Amino acid sequence: MTSILIVEDEARIRAFITKGLKAAGYAAVGVATGREGIDHGLSEEFDLIVLDIGLPDIDGFDVLDQLRGSGVRTPVIVLTARTSVDDTVQSLETGADDYMPKPFRFEELLARVRLRLRATADAPGSAAAASATSLEHGGVRLDLRTRRVTVDGAEVELSAREFSLAQELLEHAGQVLTREQLLSRVWGYDFDPASNVVDVYIRYLRRKLGSERIETVRGVGYRLASRS
Repeated sequence: MTSILIVEDEARIRAFITKGLKAAGYAAVGVATGREGIDHGLSEEFDLIVLDIGLPDIDGFDVLDQLRGSGVRTPVIVLTARTSVDDTVQSLETGADDYMPKPFRFEELLARVRLRLRATADAPGSAAAASATSLEHGGVRLDLRTRRVTVDGAEVELSAREFSLAQELLEHAGQVLTREQLLSRVWGYDFDPASNVVDVYIRYLRRKLGSERIETVRGVGYRLASRS
């Protein structure tokens, strides 16, 4: 399972990110200090690190500098309340792969996490590179690079949200996903759990992909149907 380290001193934000990433299917570990971040980053193998800059003991820039200086090449997404151009430049020059100002929406953070993990998988020499660029099941094919979608060879147009929902279904083909799982993975925690937005977008997808492709499991959720 893909593992992510969250280095964030604010307990509420750390718990928010950790819970959201776990709901999205990742193994997430949260720590509160820069020293803990360095210890975990050096002693364990993570696929990605989410790093706050304003830490109480060591500045996040120093954490990043020490990790990179020790040969750790794990992708790092920096989170910070600082929004100056100098801070952005310093983050990238110190070795960050992405920069995200606070406050942020979990949906955007999750999109950036997936982008960084996908970029790593697509890197030359990666064993996952060939399989990480597209998803295909039952005549539906998603090209994750171009965002092109085809159904039985015919191209269809999906909105960004529809594409994300279709991606979740294809990544878990045959598996029942609850409304809560889809809500947290595609929309983050910006919507009320009682919202019917998932059902609405499932209807949109059925119109475009074919109603028979997405099954309703009564009282549970939805799954992408197996097709011969």
